Amino acid sequence: MGLDSHEAINQFKKLMDQVEEPLKRTFKNVHQGHVIETLERFLKAREGNVSKAYKMLVDSLQWRLQNEIDDILAKPIIPANFYRGVRDSQLIGLSGYTKEGLPVFAIGAGLSTFDKASVHYYVQSHIQINEYRDRVILPEATKRHGKYIGKCVKVLDMNGLKLSALNQLKLLQTISTVDDLNYPEKTITYYIVNVPYIFSACWKVVKPLLQERTKLKIRVLQGSGRDELLKIMDYSSLPHFCRRDESGSGSGSVLRSWSGSWSWSGSGSGAGSGSVSVSSTSSDDDCFSLDHPFHQELYSYMKQQSAVHEPLEPAKQGSVHVEVPLDNHENADFHRTLESELNKLRIQNTRSGSLEKVNASD
Repeated sequence: MGLDSHEAINQFKKLMDQVEEPLKRTFKNVHQGHVIETLERFLKAREGNVSKAYKMLVDSLQWRLQNEIDDILAKPIIPANFYRGVRDSQLIGLSGYTKEGLPVFAIGAGLSTFDKASVHYYVQSHIQINEYRDRVILPEATKRHGKYIGKCVKVLDMNGLKLSALNQLKLLQTISTVDDLNYPEKTITYYIVNVPYIFSACWKVVKPLLQERTKLKIRVLQGSGRDELLKIMDYSSLPHFCRRDESGSGSGSVLRSWSGSWSWSGSGSGAGSGSVSVSSTSSDDDCFSLDHPFHQELYSYMKQQSAVHEPLEPAKQGSVHVEVPLDNHENADFHRTLESELNKLRIQNTRSGSLEKVNASD
């Protein structure tokens, strides 16, 4: 890097002190009083290069201004019945916290269909959850634990995954680009659970599209991942899809090294170890549901913010169109890579014909 981390942060901070006032105002919503930690995130995302990290952060702040991101929590998706459709097809929720106080976000990657609304609504909803996490959830966690908490963990449920999910790659890449460029280094680890056989084929397509720093954070757990996740969180914080008994399945085992060959490792603690009976899932257990306390609090917060920002005008239905910066060269590379990987997968599946309806252009 050429600079030690302390010197790099000092240089970065001096550069940020010189930006124009509108950028400084939106930066406050980003750092929430934790300037150094925020600069460290952007610096890490650019491998310690101060000038690149500065450009990344300024570009992000300009994106926030151009798309009115500071006000996005005052723009709830309405009506509520329509928003319920968004929630039912874009499965994400807050299931609890780790033992160290980090929020645990659960994502239903396998069963999310993204078929109840336009792309703009899903991007809007994703950004709103990001902003609520950064402006409400993380500051509250920081205050509650008496130490700075600025990151989260994510648990991705692959149950129900089908090859047709590859048709959603363009939308998922849009969301991923939003996160990579504007919310870098907010997730410590991505835990992947309930992996079906088809995940192997999908991973071969998705893997080349991921940032290298993201790949290093991925851990694929055996089965529901319950016993492994209980090492970092209490049972009450486990996502509902991780609560089934792992008896006799080699509990605690982890499937590692997605960058290379597969290997199983773990304690193999055996049947019946710490098994817990699970009652039928209710709305309080299912953190994907709009009826879950997290989503109820988020939606109520947005409606309150909307009343504060626009007290005289009734809210109107319509999505917030957020521009996602993606230069033409990068976009072309993405489509070439995607089409290449899909072609490889088609060749491997010619006998079953299972990819006939999967297209890079969908």
